[in-house]
Amino acid sequence: MSNNPLRHAMARMGGRDPHERHRAATPLELFFDLTFVIAFGVAGSQFAHEIAEAHYGAGLLGFSFSMFAVIWAWINFTWFASAYDTDDWVFRVVTMVQMLGVLVLAMGIEPLFHSLVEGRHVDNAVIVGGYVIMRLALVFQWLRAARQDPARRQTCLRYATYLGVVQLGWIAVLIIQADVLPTILMTVPLYALEMATPYVAERSLRTPWHAHHIAERYGLLAIIALGECLIGAIETLRAIVAHHGWSVDAAMVGFSGTALAFAMWWIYFILPAGRALHLQRHRSFFFGYGHIPIFAAIAATGAGLHVAAYFIDHVAHISAAVAVASIAIPVALFKVSLTWLYSVMICADRTVIAVAAGVLASLAASVGLAAAGVSVPVCMLVIVLALGASIVIDERRGAGKMNAALERLERASATGPARNG
Repeated sequence: MSNNPLRHAMARMGGRDPHERHRAATPLELFFDLTFVIAFGVAGSQFAHEIAEAHYGAGLLGFSFSMFAVIWAWINFTWFASAYDTDDWVFRVVTMVQMLGVLVLAMGIEPLFHSLVEGRHVDNAVIVGGYVIMRLALVFQWLRAARQDPARRQTCLRYATYLGVVQLGWIAVLIIQADVLPTILMTVPLYALEMATPYVAERSLRTPWHAHHIAERYGLLAIIALGECLIGAIETLRAIVAHHGWSVDAAMVGFSGTALAFAMWWIYFILPAGRALHLQRHRSFFFGYGHIPIFAAIAATGAGLHVAAYFIDHVAHISAAVAVASIAIPVALFKVSLTWLYSVMICADRTVIAVAAGVLASLAASVGLAAAGVSVPVCMLVIVLALGASIVIDERRGAGKMNAALERLERASATGPARNG
């Protein structure tokens, strides 16, 4: 019997086995993800409100800033935890500090949007403050890993050093009260440095992340973002029923909104991400970074459904074409990003690319129909039918090609030299 009274006593952060069997998301990781539900919800609702008010530039800028902060911080924590999660009390407490940072960040999203709309200095103090809290907590984790994992000490120290330096830049952004253009000029280089950090830090020896665990974590965040689509669908249905009662249009809105979320879920999980990432560990940076537009597009689709609700509720100051475009454009980004991810991680299949092109044409047609006077519910149905057709084609024709491509990758992995992941 152990003499240590702590169930989650401090453990050595020496790196986990990247080929550990039955590796799954932990309760702490799932709890961590819940804070991102709040951040996605606040950013999506603010984005929808500004689009409905025809504040396109301010809405897009605020949403982009918020999404980068939220998604990038989540990605960095996820890859670190995949490699170094000890689940001891120190790891738990520091992770909870990061969760606190997410909540602080979420509190700063609304003031950021308001300041962008009003055209005064960018009110980013709270959102940047929350981001810095998350990042400094991760710096502590990397320093701990550097001390306890001698084999990868230099990699961990590079992470801690580069992240710490970039946070000094973010603190300067927090302190300096600037207008939109100076703020953009300050933040864009910081974005670039943030995204360069993992690539530079791991240039010699990679951290021991687990492919199937990473794929599961990314799938869970996609599901969280899709929850915003379901909320948007219900809001749209509620708006039309409140004003017009149950009708054919109401039924079409209810079906289209929920079916859109279902279809996006189906399309996302067509890619066997865990198996593909395991066989293509050298493409980890593409897999990780390539999900940023995917997550943002899913969240923006939920916001677009909220915009449709505003339009149907007669409180939006936009045309029907803009309301439909607020759904069609993020769905297009989602489809293009996933097709690109599939092509790089599995194979560049002409059928998959052709189907994506057909979906894009249908999405453009939905916006054109709205501009021509077709009702928003019918245009939403066109979007759903386009995604549904792509699913049917993939299920009937794509599965065999995908499995054949994966088998080729497995043979190449078995016969070729091992690549450093």
